[in-house]
Amino acid sequence: MPKYEAQDRYFKKARDAGYRARSAFKLQAIDEKYDLLRSGMQVLDLGAAPGSFLQYISKKIGEKGLAIGIDLQKIRDLSLRNVKTYEGDVFDDELYKKIVQENGLNKFDLITSDLAPNTTGISFMDGGASLNLSHKVLEVAKKLLKKGGGVVIKILPGFNEGDLFGELRKNFVQVKKYRPQAIRKSSRESYIICLNKR
Repeated sequence: MPKYEAQDRYFKKARDAGYRARSAFKLQAIDEKYDLLRSGMQVLDLGAAPGSFLQYISKKIGEKGLAIGIDLQKIRDLSLRNVKTYEGDVFDDELYKKIVQENGLNKFDLITSDLAPNTTGISFMDGGASLNLSHKVLEVAKKLLKKGGGVVIKILPGFNEGDLFGELRKNFVQVKKYRPQAIRKSSRESYIICLNKR
């Protein structure tokens, strides 16, 4: 059996580039394909630990932008002036109110989600848990995403994707599924990219 894939070229590439995880290259590939991130944007990142999405976002949005990350785990200080992090549950609606108030925000330009459930190895259970997270991301987007904004959602297989895509298409002009090369070959995850909120 080959050595655990965490030690592949993207693991080494992330380490060399100063990213905390290979997932930065997943977001980079999505951004390069769909042109999501620009200077001055306000971005909400759900499931942000250990912070590699935030590291990449920080570079793209520049000094005038703001990225806010939420995770159940404490995110070790990134020492980035345009990034703030919150330790909390993405299902806690009071947390979003706090974030908006503390940062003088109205709505976000982009929401990224690398949320994943604790997997069991049972496809329909993992897929169902992933679907619940996806619906929460959509719920947050309905409230906190600007018109014309975008969302990136990580999903696991094991549920009827057609129903989720149907819901997303009611709220976004374009809905695409994409699997960046930086995903481990053994992983079944992929991303849904939603563009131009209605």
